[in-house]
Amino acid sequence: MKGAIIDPLRAAREDCHAVVELTRRLVRVPSRGGIDPYGPVLECMTAGLGEHGLVCRRVAGPGGTPVALTCEVPGGRPGPRFVLDACLDTTPFGDEEAWTYPPASGKIADGWLHGRGSADSKAGAAIFTHVAARLRDTAGGFGGSVVLLFDVDEHTGGFGGAKAYFEHAGPVDGVMIGYPGPDHVVTGGRGVLRARVHVHGVAGHSGSTRTGAGAIAKAAYLIRKLHEVPLPGPSGPEFPLPAKLTVTAISGGEGYSMVPDLCTVNVDIRLTPALDDPAAFALLHEAVAGTDAAWPGTPPTRVEVTARWPPYALPDGSPLRDALLRGATRAGLAPVAKVAGPSNIGNYLGGLGIPATAGFGVDYESLHGTDERIRLDSIPAVQAAYHQALLTLLHIA
Repeated sequence: MKGAIIDPLRAAREDCHAVVELTRRLVRVPSRGGIDPYGPVLECMTAGLGEHGLVCRRVAGPGGTPVALTCEVPGGRPGPRFVLDACLDTTPFGDEEAWTYPPASGKIADGWLHGRGSADSKAGAAIFTHVAARLRDTAGGFGGSVVLLFDVDEHTGGFGGAKAYFEHAGPVDGVMIGYPGPDHVVTGGRGVLRARVHVHGVAGHSGSTRTGAGAIAKAAYLIRKLHEVPLPGPSGPEFPLPAKLTVTAISGGEGYSMVPDLCTVNVDIRLTPALDDPAAFALLHEAVAGTDAAWPGTPPTRVEVTARWPPYALPDGSPLRDALLRGATRAGLAPVAKVAGPSNIGNYLGGLGIPATAGFGVDYESLHGTDERIRLDSIPAVQAAYHQALLTLLHIA
């Protein structure tokens, strides 16, 4: 029998000890992206869900490898579908000797829970588990459904769990991602166009009087041209960040006596509504064409695009944006909406036409760094904010 609707903040305070213990159990299972096997952390999360009667299934990526867990809490009638998304894989530990407590300890000290992944985003997964359990017990049920999605291929940069789920999920009305930080609700992000630019020159001996046009010198010319390209500023109040272009890596040559005929330059262009994907691609090709023209007698430069995500921003009045901001306010917090500089999985979802918030969660320190930790007394208000947001979106309260 369904129980009465409980005040989200009261429910979160009642759940806090259980949220902390589940977070600790998850932190104690190393799940570094591309390093540790994911089976143990998936089993730990499956057990945590099972303690609340929540049944999950594993989502497989290419080749059949598990890349996520998903759990759907259905309402009693048709309606919208919302997804709560958090990652269970983490960044590497770094220098373990530099940590105050071992990175997989889950140590609690002075009101903080220490360990890799505590902030990003095992606490988010534990909070979402308890929100889903509370919604399942809501009186009279609700229309639609809430889905938990826990990715184990996020910190590799592959986002394999999210992609495997959303490619086959059917209609989704919104996604809230449990990245940490209580001061902002991330409602957008710059997009990205990334490319490896393969600059070709003429090989030769560095001591020869007939040395040709080397690829490194030609690449340096291209880099200078790219840095001289004027980029548009902010697009307006709803997207207050400018476009940005950065050369992030250069590789080519070996030793001292050979002038190389190939140098590869990695270019990262952050996109905005004022510099979208086609415009950025054209900008890059114009710089490449100008470089090839200035270096006659060399093979043409080749551009290999490796990633492209559009910019996105939820406007004022977006139901997802407003529900989470109001839920946070009711929980006693005062976050502000923010368009983030870095790209995030919200950009991928934006490309699918799915509204997403990509950051609001527990208070933390040293994200991805030594002594990553979360402040325990920040947990209840964050849980209450998400709980209240879903009550609003599902028209329960």
